[in-house]
Amino acid sequence: MTDLAFTDAFRLARMIENKELSPVELTEHMLGRINRLNPEINAYLSPLESAALEQAAAAEKEIMAGMYKGPLHGIPVGIKDNYKTKGIRTTAGSKLLGDFTPDINATVVDKLAAGGAVMLGKLNMQPFGAGLAGHNQDFGTPRNPWNKKHIPGGSSSGSVAALASGMATVATGTDTFGSNRVPAAFTGVYGLKPTYGLVSTHGIFPSAWSLDTAGPIARSVPDLAIMLEHMAGFDPDDPASLNVSPQNYMEGLDADICGMKIGVPDYYLQGLDKSVEKIFKSAVAILEEMGAEVREMDIPELSLAPFAGFVTTAGEAAAYNYEGMKKHPEAYPKDVRVLLSTGLLSSTAQYEKAQQARRKLVEGLQKAFTEVDVLLGPTAPVTAPKLSSKPGAQSLEVVQKCTPFTVPANLTGIPALSVPMGMDKKGLPAGMQFMGPHLSEKRLLQLAKAWEETGPLKKKYGELEGNRL
Repeated sequence: MTDLAFTDAFRLARMIENKELSPVELTEHMLGRINRLNPEINAYLSPLESAALEQAAAAEKEIMAGMYKGPLHGIPVGIKDNYKTKGIRTTAGSKLLGDFTPDINATVVDKLAAGGAVMLGKLNMQPFGAGLAGHNQDFGTPRNPWNKKHIPGGSSSGSVAALASGMATVATGTDTFGSNRVPAAFTGVYGLKPTYGLVSTHGIFPSAWSLDTAGPIARSVPDLAIMLEHMAGFDPDDPASLNVSPQNYMEGLDADICGMKIGVPDYYLQGLDKSVEKIFKSAVAILEEMGAEVREMDIPELSLAPFAGFVTTAGEAAAYNYEGMKKHPEAYPKDVRVLLSTGLLSSTAQYEKAQQARRKLVEGLQKAFTEVDVLLGPTAPVTAPKLSSKPGAQSLEVVQKCTPFTVPANLTGIPALSVPMGMDKKGLPAGMQFMGPHLSEKRLLQLAKAWEETGPLKKKYGELEGNRL
C-alpha cells in the first residue's frame, strides 16, 4: 500500500480526484501519526482532530458530488501558529498569547480553505518568529526527526518537523530573515521565501514588517508550486501586497535548465563547515553536469547584509513588541529579549544607515542579475547543531551564523528557495538556496525540480521512518 504519510500532495491529489483515496481516510491516517509521534517530536501546539475530520468529510462529499476544487482539495495541511485562525487558539509560539483566539482568519488560511485543504492543526514555532534555532521555552522545542538530539531550525520549526516526520503533507511558514529556509535545510525539506508582497501577510503576526514574507514548505517541488498557487495573490488588506497577474507554477515545471547561468557569490563560500563545503562543491559539479553554466562572482554589496539585516530586524521587531516588552518582559525568552532590547537602543541614525546599506545591496543584486539568471549558495554554513542546554545562547549563535546567508533575500525582497543538497557524515541534511530577481519564482521552481530529479538526498523519508521514529 502507498505510504500516505510521505506521499507528495500532487500524487495524493490525483488519487483523490480519481476517487482512489478518501480525504477522510487520508486525514485519519495523518491524525493517527500526530497522536503517535507528536508527544515526542512536538511539531503541533494545537492538533485539530475534530475540525480536520469535519473538513475532510465535507471535502469528500463535494468530490463525490463532482465538485472537485483542485490539487489541495482534501489534502492535510499544517498551519504555522502565527497565522490567525478564527475561533482557534493562535499563540505565535508565546505564552503571552497563550489564550488568544482570533476573530478572523489570515488571508492565506482563507485561501487554503477555499481550495479545499484540510487543516490538521497549528504548528509550533520560535516565539514571535524571532530566531533560527527553533527553541521554544514556553511550549517545548520541536525535535529534528533525523536526529532528535538536534534542533530543527526556526522559526518555522513545527512546520519542518511535521513534514520530515510525516505528520503533514504540506505546511505554511514565514520568513523574515531565513525562518523558512534554515529549518528546511536542517530537516531535508523544501522551503520557499517568495518575492516580498507576492503572498499576503494580512492576519499573520509580524516580526519585522518590511522583511516579513509568508511562504510554503513541502517535501517536493511540485507541492511547493501547488501551495504557492493557492497562497499568492493580491490582497487589498495588505499594504505591501503586489497586484500582479496570477501564475500557474506547475506549468513548465519540467523545463530544461541546460544553459541556465548560475552565479556563486564569493560571499557564500566563507565560513562554511567542512562537511557543508564538501557537499556544496559536489552539488555545483552536478549542476554543471546537468548543463547549467556555474561561475563564481564577486558582489561586494553582500557584505552589507549582516549589519543592515540586524538593525532593520531588531528595530522593527522592537517597535511592534514595545508594549509587550514594557508590560511583560518576563514573557519573552532571553534571546528574544536581547534582540528586542538591541532594537530599542538603536538610534534613528543607525536605522537610516541600515536602509542606505540596504539600497546599495538592492543595486548590487540587480547588477548581478544582468549577468546571471540565478544566484546560488548554501542555505546555512552548518548542518543542524545538537540541542543545547543553554537555548538562549544557542539561538543567538545560530542567528549569528545563519542570518548572513539568508537575510540578503529578505532585505532585497527577492525570492529564495532552499533545497536539500545532501547529507553529512552524521546523517543530517544540508541545504542550498537558489535566489532570483523579483517574481522569478517559476524559474527557481524549474531549477529546483531539475535538481530534485537528480536525487541527491539519498536517504528518503521512508528510511527515516524505519530508523528514527
